[in-house]
Amino acid sequence: MARWNSRIHPLAAVGIAAILASPALADSVGSVGGDRESVKEAFTARGYSPYAGRNFPTRVYWGDTHLHTNLSLDARAFGVTLGPEEAYRFARGEEVTASHGERVKLARPLDWLVVTDHSDAMGAMNEIVKGNPALMRDPKVRDWHERIVEGGDTALAATMEVIETFAGITGEQIPEILMDKDFVGSVWRRYLKTAEQYNEPGRFTTIIGYEWTSTEGGNNLHRNVLYRDGADQARQMLPYTTAESFNPEDLWKWMQAYEGKTGGRLLALAHNGNVSNGLMFPEINPKTGESLTGDYARTRMRWEPIYEVTQIKGDGESHPYLSPNDEFAGYDTLWDKANLGPVPKKPEMLQYEYAREALKNGLKLEQRLGVNPYKFGMVGSTDSHTGLATAEEENFFGKHSGKEPKPERASALVGNFGDIRYYGWEQVSSGYAAVWATENTREAIFDAMKRKEVYATTGPRITVWFFGGWDFEPADARARAPGLTGYAKGVSMGGDLRAAPAGKAPSFLVAALKDPYRGNLDRIQIVKGWLDADGKTHERVHDVVWSGDRRPGGDGKLPPVGNTVDVANATWTNTIGASELITVWTDPEFDSAQRAFYYARVIEIPTPRWTAYDAVRFGVSMDANVPMITQERAYTSPIWYTPGG
Repeated sequence: MARWNSRIHPLAAVGIAAILASPALADSVGSVGGDRESVKEAFTARGYSPYAGRNFPTRVYWGDTHLHTNLSLDARAFGVTLGPEEAYRFARGEEVTASHGERVKLARPLDWLVVTDHSDAMGAMNEIVKGNPALMRDPKVRDWHERIVEGGDTALAATMEVIETFAGITGEQIPEILMDKDFVGSVWRRYLKTAEQYNEPGRFTTIIGYEWTSTEGGNNLHRNVLYRDGADQARQMLPYTTAESFNPEDLWKWMQAYEGKTGGRLLALAHNGNVSNGLMFPEINPKTGESLTGDYARTRMRWEPIYEVTQIKGDGESHPYLSPNDEFAGYDTLWDKANLGPVPKKPEMLQYEYAREALKNGLKLEQRLGVNPYKFGMVGSTDSHTGLATAEEENFFGKHSGKEPKPERASALVGNFGDIRYYGWEQVSSGYAAVWATENTREAIFDAMKRKEVYATTGPRITVWFFGGWDFEPADARARAPGLTGYAKGVSMGGDLRAAPAGKAPSFLVAALKDPYRGNLDRIQIVKGWLDADGKTHERVHDVVWSGDRRPGGDGKLPPVGNTVDVANATWTNTIGASELITVWTDPEFDSAQRAFYYARVIEIPTPRWTAYDAVRFGVSMDANVPMITQERAYTSPIWYTPGG
């Protein structure tokens, strides 16, 4: 087990890595093994400055790909008053006033933000609430207005009716007046103007986007569409809506049409699939009932290179039912009861909803189709409907404005779908998207997403490097230069390993630095999935480096790191765990004939959950079933191995 020198502060270590992360040094050093002469030669080979000629990422940019404001029909119906302008101001570090009057500010600014309001009836709910006379001519819209203005349970019922109407759950037609293209166009142009106003390349990036909200029958197949472009291109076509189609394949056709017309570029990312009732990662096309085709697989991966693996409705990495031998599976999988309608969950649906199983099934489909439809990178984001990108446990403002901080929010309903109810404490303070980009611009962040050089966290800003190759060796973990060594000798997260050299097994350089505001690190794990000769998939979680002097037991499991959380005071101590971890791990069971993927999972020590902070600040008692402690984490994008590729 290797660990970075704990006498060097984590932020200093970031600086060291950045100083050494130079292509010039990479060319000079090649295989860094801690050799003093090699390092000396690297520093002097092409001049003194290690920054000269650098052309690959040396820092992480933090953001949120999924935030709603008062332009979203459901968010406004629940009471949010903040629009895109306030969302950008808050994300870049300013203090704003939340919808219910609370002053709020992030502990640290984000680097970028995507405001992704629903394309269906974008901006319409503002006018419904106001009682816009032009809209009140429709009796259904007028009824919604009157009930929402009444407030209380009546407003909640009306809000759910609006959402379910647009989701196709009620079977009723969406009022045509809310889909008027002139009206939608005026809202879209105002949104684009605000995005341009707050875009400051190099300081704070506003990425243009929207959410396409396919929820036919309550099955959540939502996608967020992100633009590489600015307003000049984005205004040429209105966002695609579910009034046109609930089928993701039709969204992809719209994306192709956009690129053909404007010369711009788009990508989409699917939401966490835990409320899709088995439809997010199918093996059978849900629209045709037929087996997936190679064309479907190629098209899906063309447009959907990344996936939202964790967010406010729960974590989507894996589920205890699917990974019973993984004690860290099922992080806050609290929304696993049903879809967004009244249809209960069946166990057989779960394998088509969670990322790890999708990655495994992707290997099977690639074997059959020649292309993997589920070869995605992973990010986290909030899906907050408050206009506030808050994923910090001690600064959590909830799913929607009705769940902004107040004494009763943990026990109150977030929403109900038929007999299925979700309560406030089941909200998850998650997550953020980490991007290894060359600079903080729309273009660089988009390009990093396309190459899947991204990772997810449940909120903490843990810095994670993950590289795979054929020649990493233990000494590389002592060189304190994961960027330099990783790019010189292998591929980064999101990459591919092909055609294993004879007698070689893949080796992985993985490193993590703790978030200086959060808990220490418990361990780093590498999750492997593979396809055997009989066409069956398997998985195994390897503890590869950890804090302290623990040793795996007879069952191969590493003992818990411990727990310093003082729930009564919502605090903890960093007297356990490590500030930084790094190692090189080689797969001991590698079979060069088997398709496989590998990704890193970084686990923090236990810290207080947002419910513990609420209990202290409001002086309330939580029910015994409410979790008060959490172990935050990060998930990297995978690295794939393809035999003979």
